[in-house]
Amino acid sequence: MSNTTTDATPDRAEDRDLGAAGSQLSTAPVEGSPNLPSLSVIGWLRWFWRQLTSMRVALLLLLLLALGAIPGSLIPQSGVDATKVADFREKNPTLGDIYDKLGLFHVYSSVWFSAIYILLFISLIGCIVPRTWQFVGQLRSRPPRAPKRLTRLPAYTTWRTETEPEQVREAALALLKKRRFRAHLTGDAVAAEKGYLREIGNLAFHIALIVMLVAFAWGQLFKSEGNKLVVEGDGFSNTLISYDDFKSGNLFSTDDLVPFSFNLNKFTGTYEASGPSKGTPRIYQAAVTYSEGAYGKEKKDLIKPNYPLEVGDSKVYLTAHGYAPLMTVRDGKGKVVYSDAVPLLPLDSNVTSSGVIKVLDGYKNAKGVSEQLGFQAFFLPTYTKGNEAASTFPALRNPVLNLTPYHGDLGVNSGIPQSVYQLDKTHMKQFKDSKGEQLRSNLKPGETMKLPNGAGSITYEATKEWANFQVTQQPGSGWALGGALTAIFGLAASLFIQRRRVWVRAAKGADGVTVVEMAGLGRSESAKVPEELGDLAGILYDRAPGAPDPDDSPAETAEPSVSPDPVATAEGAETQ
Repeated sequence: MSNTTTDATPDRAEDRDLGAAGSQLSTAPVEGSPNLPSLSVIGWLRWFWRQLTSMRVALLLLLLLALGAIPGSLIPQSGVDATKVADFREKNPTLGDIYDKLGLFHVYSSVWFSAIYILLFISLIGCIVPRTWQFVGQLRSRPPRAPKRLTRLPAYTTWRTETEPEQVREAALALLKKRRFRAHLTGDAVAAEKGYLREIGNLAFHIALIVMLVAFAWGQLFKSEGNKLVVEGDGFSNTLISYDDFKSGNLFSTDDLVPFSFNLNKFTGTYEASGPSKGTPRIYQAAVTYSEGAYGKEKKDLIKPNYPLEVGDSKVYLTAHGYAPLMTVRDGKGKVVYSDAVPLLPLDSNVTSSGVIKVLDGYKNAKGVSEQLGFQAFFLPTYTKGNEAASTFPALRNPVLNLTPYHGDLGVNSGIPQSVYQLDKTHMKQFKDSKGEQLRSNLKPGETMKLPNGAGSITYEATKEWANFQVTQQPGSGWALGGALTAIFGLAASLFIQRRRVWVRAAKGADGVTVVEMAGLGRSESAKVPEELGDLAGILYDRAPGAPDPDDSPAETAEPSVSPDPVATAEGAETQ
C-alpha cells in the first residue's frame, strides 16, 4: 500500500509548479526575450543599458578600477609630489611624454579613470534598484503554495499517522515559526520559507560598494593635507600660511579648515640602549596644549604614532622628530645679529642631521660692510671618537655640532625660491683659518667658534627638539569604513546563508489514515536542506507518530527518512 497519493495532473503542469517555486527563490530581474534588440537607436540604447547593469559588467568594471589604480601607486603623481614627477620626466623624457598623454601622472583625476568610476557607479545602481524592488515585493508576499507532487523536490519524506490532518498542520505551522520560517496555511499544506538574510546581505554588499565609491570621491574632492615642523616652545595655527607644505582636493576651500591651534610643550623620545633592537624608539610622544577656535579653552594632550590629536574633522599626526641647535651669532662688535633654534633634518635612524644657518640681515664685517652669513651644519646627537661621520645613537648623549662658515650673498633677494635646508654657495666665500684652509669647527653645547679677522662669532647655546606634524582633513572616511564593514558582512551573509523553502502536506488517504508529506527546496544544491528537513521531520513525527500499514505489524513502523534524490524518493513512494 502506498504512503503517498498519486495525482492525475500532467507532468507538464507539475513542472510549471516546480519551476515557479524555484524561480521565486531568486530576486534577479527576469531576463527578457533572448532575441537581439532592434537596430534602432532606442533598441541599441536598451541593449547597452542591459549590458551595463548586468552583474558581470559590474564585476568587470570593478576589476578595471582596481587595475587602473595600480599606476597611481607605482608612478609619481603630480598631486602628491610634483618634484618627483619633474625628476622622472627629466630622467625619462620619452616615457614621461607617453605617461603625460595617458594621464598616468594624475591617474585619479584622469578622464579614463573617471569614466570607469562613473560607469561602475551607474552599473551598481542599475543592478540594485530593480533587484531591491523585486525583493521588497517578495517580502510583502507569502511563500508560494505547495507543488502537487512533492516527491519531485530535492529533499522529501513521508509517513502515515493516525493524527488528524488539521492537528498535523497546526503542529507543523508552530514548529516552522519557532524555527524562524515565514509560514502560513495554504489549502491542505503549510508553506514556509527561510534565508531572506541571504538576499539582504547581497543587496547590502552592493549598496556598501556605492557608499564606498561616494565616500572615496567625496574625500578626494574635499580633502586637505599639510605638514608643519614645530620646535619645542613654538606653536601652530591651522591657517594656510602656517603650513610648510599643503595640498588639497579640487573642491576644498580654505574656509573648510577647522579653526584650532596648539603649542609643542615638549617632545619625549627614549630608545632601546642595547641588543639587536638598539636605537628603536620605546617612547615617542609630543606633549601639546591646544585650543579650538579663537577663544577656546586650552587643553593638554599627548600625540603619539597612531594616536593623533582629533579636533573636529581634523587629525594631527606625529610623523617625524629631530634636533634644533639654539645658535647665537654676533658681529665683530659683539652685537647679536641672530639668535634662534635651527631645525636640522635627520639623515639616518640615529638622527645624524644636516642643515643650514642663514643670517640675512644686520651683520657687518670687520670693515663695516653689510654681508650675509651662511653656516653649513652637521649634527651628531651621540658623537663617538673615531666616528666623525655619523651618530651612534639617536638620543642626546654626546652632542657635537660641526660648522663650516661662509660670507657674501646668499641669493635670497634674487627672486628664485630656495630651500631653508640648503646653502647656495654661488656668491659666497669661505672663511679661512691662519693656515689658509677652510675654517670649520666641532662645537659642544656652550662652545663658541670665532670668525677670523674679528668678523664675529657663533655660539652653540643648547639643543632643542622638534616634531613634524601632519594635519589631515578627510571627509567621508567614516562612511568609507562603515561601507567596508557592511560589504564584508553582506558578502559573508550572501555566501553562507541559504535561501530554502519547506512544505508540509497532511491529508486523509484512501483508507482514512492521514498521510504526511514533507519536502524542501533550496536556491542552490546543499546538504543543509535534507539535513534540516530531516530534523524538522523528526520533531514533527514525535508529535504525529507513524501508523502501521494494513499489511504490517505495529513493530515494523519506522520514523521517516529524508532522501536527497528526488527520483529515488519518487520511485520508492510509488512502490510502497
